[in-house]
Amino acid sequence: MADSLVLLRNASPSTNVLGSWLEGLGEQSADRILQFFTAEIRNPNTRRAYLRALVNFVTWCNEQHITLRDLTPYYVAAYIEQLGVTHSPPTVKQHLAAIRMLGDYLVVGQIVPHNPAAAVRGPKYVVKKGKTPVLSAEEARQFFDSIETDTIIGLRDRALCGVLVYSFARISAVLNMNVEDYFHQGRRSWLRLHEKNAKYHEVPVHHSAQEY
Repeated sequence: MADSLVLLRNASPSTNVLGSWLEGLGEQSADRILQFFTAEIRNPNTRRAYLRALVNFVTWCNEQHITLRDLTPYYVAAYIEQLGVTHSPPTVKQHLAAIRMLGDYLVVGQIVPHNPAAAVRGPKYVVKKGKTPVLSAEEARQFFDSIETDTIIGLRDRALCGVLVYSFARISAVLNMNVEDYFHQGRRSWLRLHEKNAKYHEVPVHHSAQEY
């Protein structure tokens, strides 16, 4: 990647910010950050989120006239503290995770001697109540009554929703089911749910779901 600095400048305003921050450290640093976003982070959603987080951090560093060589845990902690004033704890923790991950990657690549974010602690965040709303019995009944059952698609949708509501199964496990995964043992009906890593488990069918 002989032209990594050029690529960082020309790719987008976001990568340009990161590239200019690393420019003083030489070509190897530009190579390393390109590898970080292309080879280290495979998930595109995570890549976009971490890019936004790191661009925000580098922009803040530039405003404070802090270079990568000057960066210490104190500065990272100050940024995280300031970020917590305007952002939620989960967002702050994600930003810190992005900074830590890049720092580790630069240490492994011998670009910097230590990770300045390694010792910085993020905000505490405890979920006391799930965000997913739970349907009451009446709401569930109204929902199922609203599904048209005079078509094959409607019957399919009602059966799918019935399994999800009354088994609490993951949507991917239900969608991976075949016809033979609904079976009888004795007087009970059962579902065979296919989970990750070729695993499956069997659960009894709720009597309300059997209606569908």
